[in-house]
Amino acid sequence: MDKILENKKILLGVCGSIATYKSAFLVRLLVKSGAEVKVVMTTSATEFVTPLTFSTLSKKECLVSYTRSQGSDWNNHIDLALWADLILIAPASTNTIAKMAHAQCDNLLLGIYLSARCPIFLAPAMDVDMYKHPGTQSNLERLKTFGNHILQVHYGELASGLVGEGRMAEPEEIVQYLKRYFSPDDSKLKGKTIVITAGPTYEHIDPVRFIGNHSSGKMGIALAESAASRGAKVTLILGPTQLAPKNPEIHVIKVVSGHEMYQQAHTFFDKLDIIIFAAAVADYTPTKTENQKIKKQSDTLTLHLEKNIDIADSFGKVKSNNQLSIGFALETNNPEEHAKNKIEKKKFDFVVLNSLTDKGAGFVYDTNKVTIINKDGNKQAFELKSKTAVAEDIMNAIENQLN
Repeated sequence: MDKILENKKILLGVCGSIATYKSAFLVRLLVKSGAEVKVVMTTSATEFVTPLTFSTLSKKECLVSYTRSQGSDWNNHIDLALWADLILIAPASTNTIAKMAHAQCDNLLLGIYLSARCPIFLAPAMDVDMYKHPGTQSNLERLKTFGNHILQVHYGELASGLVGEGRMAEPEEIVQYLKRYFSPDDSKLKGKTIVITAGPTYEHIDPVRFIGNHSSGKMGIALAESAASRGAKVTLILGPTQLAPKNPEIHVIKVVSGHEMYQQAHTFFDKLDIIIFAAAVADYTPTKTENQKIKKQSDTLTLHLEKNIDIADSFGKVKSNNQLSIGFALETNNPEEHAKNKIEKKKFDFVVLNSLTDKGAGFVYDTNKVTIINKDGNKQAFELKSKTAVAEDIMNAIENQLN
C-alpha cells in the first residue's frame, strides 16, 4: 500500500442520491489507504444508506445535524472544517451543488463547506437532464471559480433508465484523483511523448459492410486521460467510436482501418518515448473492397482476406533502447503463454493481459481485470476495477519501468 493518503484528514460529505451506496466503498478505500475519514451526511442521504454503515466503516461517528442526541453537545461546523486536510463531497447532488454555488447554509455539511479553508472536491451524481440543465452547468462553473475541484461524471445507464452523463465517478477513480492531488509534481511521465492506439478498426468489404470488433475505446481513452494528467504530451490514435477524451490537451487523430492507424502511428515512431497498443486492430482485411454494395444473390458468400498490418510488430523492429512499448492481450485460452509470446515477438516491455472469461472485463464494460506481465516474466494481478483505475495502475507500472 502506498503512503500518499496516510494520516490525511478527509471529511467526506454524502448527499441524497442513488449513488450514495458507492460512498460506502469509497470510505473503505480511503481508510485502507491510511486516511482518517469523518463522514457528514445530509438528511436525505440517510434515506439511502444509514449513518451506522459509515460509522462502522470509518471507525468514527457519522454526523448528520448540528445537534447530538446526547445532552446539549453540538457538532461545531467550524472545528470540523478546520480539522480537514481536504473535503470531498461524493455524491454531490443537484440540490447541494446549487446551495453551495449560492452560499446557502441550511445543514451541517453546508456550514462546514462555507467555513472550510482546505481544498474542496465534488463528485456530482444526478440524472442526465438535471446534469445538462443550464442552471446546473452554471452552478458547477461558479463553483470552479471558487477554486473547487469538480470530478468528471461518467456516461452510462442511470437509475432512471436513461443513458447519458450523470453517473458518479467510481470510488477507485476518486481515490486516484486524491492521490494525484497530494503527490509531489515529480511524475516520470512529465514532458514525455506518449502515443496510444485505441478502439476498433473497420476493414471495409463494401460501402455498407465491414469486418470489425466490439472494442469501445474506453480503455485507451482512460490511458490517454491518465497520461495527460501526469504531464505527458499525449497523441491518441482512435478508431471508429462515439467516445472521446475530455482533456482538450490530448491530441486525437481519428482513423477507420488498420492501415490508416499504422500510417498515423508510423509518423511518430522516431519521435515518441512511449507507445501503448490498446487498439483492437482487425487481424485480417479483405483483399478487395467493392465499390458498390454486394447484393444478396446466393446462399453463400466467399470473402478473400489477407493478414492485416501488425503495427506493434512493425514498431518492435525499429524500437530503440530508450523507447518503451506496451501491448495488450485479450485471450480466451492459455492467456499467459500467449501474452509472453507477444512480449518476445513484438519486443514489448510489458503486456497488459485481460481475459474474456473474467466477468466484467474486456470490451464494452466500464470495468476491467488485468494482469501486467513484463519481459522478465514477472507478473502483477489486479482485482476488477474501473477502467480509469486500471489506467492509473498501468501508468504506475510505466513509471516504475522508467525508474
